[in-house]
Amino acid sequence: MKDSDHPEGEMIFAQEPAQAPAGRPARAGWKIMVIDDDAGVHEVTRLALGGFEFDGRGLEFLHAYSAAEGEALLRAHPDTAVALVDVVMEHERAGLDLIRTIREVQRNRMIRLILRTGQPGQAPERAVISQYDINDYKEKSELSAQKLYSAILTSLRSWRDLMALDGNRAGLQRVIHATGAIFRTRDLSRFVQGVLEQLVALLFLERDAMLIKCDSLALRHEGGQVVVVAATGSFVALVGSQAVSSLPAHMLEDVATVLRTRQPLLREGEYWGYFQAHGGKENVIYLKSHQPLSSDDSSLIQLFLQNVSIAYENTLLHEEIEGTQRDIVYMLGEAIETRSRETGQHVRRVAEYCHLIARGLGLAEREADILKIAAPLHDFGKIGTPDAVLHKPGSLDADEWAVMRQHAEIGHEMLGQSRREILQAAAVLAGQHHEKWDGSGYPLGLQGEQIHLFGRIGAVADVFDALGSRRSYKEPWPLEAILDYLRQQRGLHFDPDIVDWVLDNVDRMATVAANFPDSRH
Repeated sequence: MKDSDHPEGEMIFAQEPAQAPAGRPARAGWKIMVIDDDAGVHEVTRLALGGFEFDGRGLEFLHAYSAAEGEALLRAHPDTAVALVDVVMEHERAGLDLIRTIREVQRNRMIRLILRTGQPGQAPERAVISQYDINDYKEKSELSAQKLYSAILTSLRSWRDLMALDGNRAGLQRVIHATGAIFRTRDLSRFVQGVLEQLVALLFLERDAMLIKCDSLALRHEGGQVVVVAATGSFVALVGSQAVSSLPAHMLEDVATVLRTRQPLLREGEYWGYFQAHGGKENVIYLKSHQPLSSDDSSLIQLFLQNVSIAYENTLLHEEIEGTQRDIVYMLGEAIETRSRETGQHVRRVAEYCHLIARGLGLAEREADILKIAAPLHDFGKIGTPDAVLHKPGSLDADEWAVMRQHAEIGHEMLGQSRREILQAAAVLAGQHHEKWDGSGYPLGLQGEQIHLFGRIGAVADVFDALGSRRSYKEPWPLEAILDYLRQQRGLHFDPDIVDWVLDNVDRMATVAANFPDSRH
């Protein structure tokens, strides 16, 4: 039996003055769904709420004339704020069944559900409220325009607050995820770029795709200068430039304000943030979006940057420790080369060649960096070679050559005592950079891919530089003669793939040699 069959079930709206302003706001309206099999109810509801406005937004009505239509419409519009649901439609409990479907099947816990009935005897209020997850229960006979207005306003406030809480929860989850990704970054320049990228994702990942094009900048204040250290969008070309020469005056004023106050600035569509490790470099973050950023967005960003500052401090510490290790490695390598009466720049060039080749062959950046740091210790074992052998100006006899060859084993054994990643890589290099692809090398006579890739790369880098350098017993070879030697030894001394890469990238190898020339000839 339908509500419309009973005159006493019809909604009656008392004559009340309109409360809402006449103008419709430009922002999208709150979605209100009317689910009722009586077309007149739809029309009266729409008229009664004409001019309604809440929080600067009007209403957008969605209409369904059966429970089945209502279910489909809600699937299409899960962001509906309020649904006015009739009890009796296709059958006497259609509305109640729909409410259960919304909550338990569609799992929509946010929508505010107002049950309306013209036959309260079929759906007693106490029983319905206790058994069904609804937010209000209204008899159509008592629902005046003012009461409908109040019910909708109250429901919208509730829906807005629930959505804000849910948004904050989702935002906190994204902050945790984003800061987790940042914590895994150990390189300082990549760290700041990662902060920008995670911030853009944090704010705009679940919004329109166009918003992911958010423009952003990261500036570092150090030594009295402000430098652009990372960027996205239209600012990418500014990376590495001085802010004073690349940013407009109004942005420079904002930078100065943020650095002075160490507080964020929020304007329509723009955000300036600040973070600093304890006693470390100051960083300013700028975001410019295609739509206004809310105070909630600002709070989310600030929370993220507070967590980032902890990761930033760890990254600074890691960079300091790794930089110290790198300097010590270079100094040790140079000391060994000096003892060999060879130039200290040899170890730097070999390190650069190793990194260049490793990246060219597709090694991950982290692996290539480890190889570069370890490379200066490739001849570490020479520390155990007697001066009479190491400094002999002429050719070595068989016994002397046997002593000289021991430096590979000595270096591997000494460096291999450490479990540190860099020194483990150095041990591999020291022990295997004299192995040969055809198995005729030393100390173990390893062949082909039995030789670690670090050892194979180190062999090419070491010989390439040694042939091109002046030594006490020889003059530097011309570049073409070095390349001819690599071609001759391809597949004999050297890994063919590495030789091919070097031959295809001679200009890049030559650039390294030019950047690190010997200081004495």
